[in-house]
Amino acid sequence: MPTPDQDARDWVQKFQAACRAQDFDTGRLMFARDAVAFGTWAMAVHGLDNIEREQWRNVWPRIRGFTFEPDPVIRASGDTAWIAAGWQSGATGPDGKPFTRTGRATFVLERRDGRWQCVHSHVSLQPTQSESAHGRLGA
Repeated sequence: MPTPDQDARDWVQKFQAACRAQDFDTGRLMFARDAVAFGTWAMAVHGLDNIEREQWRNVWPRIRGFTFEPDPVIRASGDTAWIAAGWQSGATGPDGKPFTRTGRATFVLERRDGRWQCVHSHVSLQPTQSESAHGRLGA
């Protein structure tokens, strides 16, 4: 019988596959209807229908090869688990040239009806230390 940690690791791999395949139906099965998400496209989205419409459908068709890093940090206890993982994907810039996007993600899972469902996700691009993003130090 798989451990809760292994179940959560399997969840990560299944979500990666759904994203790569633009399989919105599978993604929906993995998220709770009342989930809340912070994303790379949408600031804060409440409810599964809105997550799909405002985040996934604006991002998944634009990217290629979405991949989580091989060893996410996973903690599970009882009917709750969390996952922290780096990720990368390819995209095409406004100039038509391909580039690699890197980021990080956190998922909070809750076991509902015998299966893990994501109740909160936070997917973001890697932070930058540029002055254009944060302002000048000591200014």
